Amino acid sequence: MAYAILFDSTKCVGCRNCEAACAEKWKNPYNEKIAAEEKLSAHKLTAVQTKGDKFVRRMCMHCNDPACVSACPVGALQKTASGAVVYEAERCMGCRYCMVACAFQAPSYEWNAVLPQVKKCNFCAERQAAGKPTACAEACPNEATVCGDREAMIALAKKRLAEAPDAYYQKIYGIDEVGGTSVLMIAAVPFEQLGLPANLPREALPRRTWKALETIPSLVSVGSVLLGGVYWITHRRDEVAKAEGRRS
Repeated sequence: MAYAILFDSTKCVGCRNCEAACAEKWKNPYNEKIAAEEKLSAHKLTAVQTKGDKFVRRMCMHCNDPACVSACPVGALQKTASGAVVYEAERCMGCRYCMVACAFQAPSYEWNAVLPQVKKCNFCAERQAAGKPTACAEACPNEATVCGDREAMIALAKKRLAEAPDAYYQKIYGIDEVGGTSVLMIAAVPFEQLGLPANLPREALPRRTWKALETIPSLVSVGSVLLGGVYWITHRRDEVAKAEGRRS
């Protein structure tokens, strides 16, 4: 079963209980100063951002076909059957390609650590495996963040949109963006007004990459033939010159 989180911006009051619960789960520091940091970082794996009188959560979106997983050359990031994108620090070589590849700028790096790691939400994979909700969903007092089966979360989002059409922008963020994500969002306004990336392709980013790479083998083959031809001509010219010198 693939899990998902549904975040409803209209129900979020900015209490930041989700931030505190996430910090406790990861044993990260959390105080008023950190609460005021409305951005993701190595010590803050989810962030509530204030957008006028509205709020939005930022976190790893756990894409269905993650660009970060595709970009990682050593398999330090993996997409699990439950929907979580998890990170194995012992495999990581610190290239940070995942940070470049992510359309949502979710992975963070411990720039000041002696042995730095990439840090990101892991969807509380161990909690969900034990049948528990994510720490952020459990801590939310208003059901602004809920979690469960992805299809059930999509159905719940559609139900909320249908029951209060005037209260919502009639779209679910995350169903189609970059091939779909395991974090879904609904809100009262278009999502770009909340600072979420707009105009993302519907197609998963790794698929676009592979389409571009499909032409490379033929180009490499042509290039190899050309370089081989240049080498043969040059080498043959030297052989002819040596032969001519011997005959003279």
